[in-house]
Amino acid sequence: MNRLEISVCILLFSVFISSVSQILLKKAANRTYESPLKEYLNPLVIFAYGMFFCSVILTMLALKKVPLSMQPILESTGYIFVAVMGYIFLKERLSKRKLVGIALILAGIIVF
Repeated sequence: MNRLEISVCILLFSVFISSVSQILLKKAANRTYESPLKEYLNPLVIFAYGMFFCSVILTMLALKKVPLSMQPILESTGYIFVAVMGYIFLKERLSKRKLVGIALILAGIIVF
């Protein structure tokens, strides 16, 4: 693997980490808390924001080699990750519109 391929993999991993973090925050938002302070200062939320921070660091490292024209294309995979993980972990429905959207995103990535 050359440096560009490794950096692309790092960027995709960063997008995946960010997507997992979004799912964790959604799970935390579905719970009820005794106070607004506990709503934001609980282990799940703190861990999710820590994951966001790691994602930002990985993205910055990957963008040293990945061309900026490629970055939005790779970042769009996050929509696919979130939709699939929402279906698996949050029992959200994958409507026809979501499936068409995922197909369009995949087609755009392939065309690029």
